[in-house]
Parts: sequence; structure tokens; C-alpha cells
Amino acid sequence: MDKNLKGIELMQAGSWEEAAKAFNDAIEENPDDPVAYINFGNLLAATGDEERALKFFGKALRLDENAASAYYSIGTIHYNNQDFEKAKEAFEAAMKKGLDNSDNFFMLGMSLVQLGNNRLALAYLQRSTELDPEDPDARFHYGLCLAEEGLIDHAILQFETCIQIDPDHADACYNLGVAFAFKEQPEKALEMLDEALKINPGHTMAEEVKNILTASMGNSNTEDYIG
Repeated sequence: MDKNLKGIELMQAGSWEEAAKAFNDAIEENPDDPVAYINFGNLLAATGDEERALKFFGKALRLDENAASAYYSIGTIHYNNQDFEKAKEAFEAAMKKGLDNSDNFFMLGMSLVQLGNNRLALAYLQRSTELDPEDPDARFHYGLCLAEEGLIDHAILQFETCIQIDPDHADACYNLGVAFAFKEQPEKALEMLDEALKINPGHTMAEEVKNILTASMGNSNTEDYIG
């Protein structure tokens, strides 16, 4: 079996040391192959050694400046460290180098959200849902971004689709409830807030909005709770 494939299987099984040996063997057999360096970097990142991981990704890019997945992995490290500007740049580079998958579009969109640019993020989050229609998190965050931009009807569709995919997504139920409250449909709003609390009894924001609605149906302040 190819050493890279073997290493990936071992990683998925949680056999970190054996996976590291497989990737190291792959590098020794073909030191000019960027794939092995990317795989080893992903292993290091997964085990918390992000500094060394970045060095391996850098080596991969020196061997092949078009190694798009290396940019994606670099972006993920920066995103996890809350350096969203660097994350955005890395995900953009991955896209420009041809990485056309839902994960990269999703992470680019989320980086833009964190940077406060929801309007630009919408296109990338939408593309993520198009490439992977069954990803509930992509649906949820796309819906959230739509809601924050005031596109409530479109947001409702995304929250509903998210719940169809993952019926136990408490935050999608909560935000759908808030969206219905904003649309002055209190019965539907309460139904979804109750569902959120059924899934997660400790969902304090759902409890707060439910109390507001119960006390005064259609209270306009409920729009402040989207998120």
C-alpha cells in the first residue's frame, strides 16, 4: 500500500506514531513529493504541534507552489488561533490554486464572518452548501449570516433545511424561532424555541426569548437575539 494512504488510515484510526512513521517513510522514498509533507503537517497539527506543522506545509509549498491543500491546512491553523486575516488569506490562496471543495469555501466564509464582513461571506457560505448540501453546519452558518444581513426569509429556509438534516441542532431551532418571532409569527416561534429547549434544556437564550414572547407576543426586541 502507498505510504501516504497507509498513514492516512492510521491517522483515522488514532495510531499517531505509526502514521508518523508511514509519512516519514513516504518522505524518505520521495523527498520531492509535497503530498507527504502536507500529510505529515496535518498529523502534527492534529496532535497540537502547530509550529512544526507550518514548517512542513511551507516545505510542501516550496516544492509545489500550487499545492492548494497546504494553503487550506495553513488557513485552518490560523483560524483555530483566531488570526482570521491570515486564515482568510490562506483560504483565498487555496481557492485560487484550484481547491474547489465545500470545506475551503466554508472556512473562507467563516473567516470573513469573524472579520465582520458578512456580506462578502454570504457568497462563500452559499457555495459551500451547494457543494455539500447535506452539511448541517454549513446550512446553519449560512442561515445565520443571512439573518444578520436582514434576509430573514432566506435564513428561515436554511435553518429549516439544517433541521431536516440534523433534527437535534438546537441552535438552528433557536434561530428559526427568533426568525419567526421577527416575522411576527409567535406560535411558530414558540414551537421552535420549545424544540430548542427540548434538545438542550440549558439553552438560556432560547429560554429568554421564550419568556419575552410569552410576556408580549411580537416584542420587537427579539431581533437582537439572532445568533
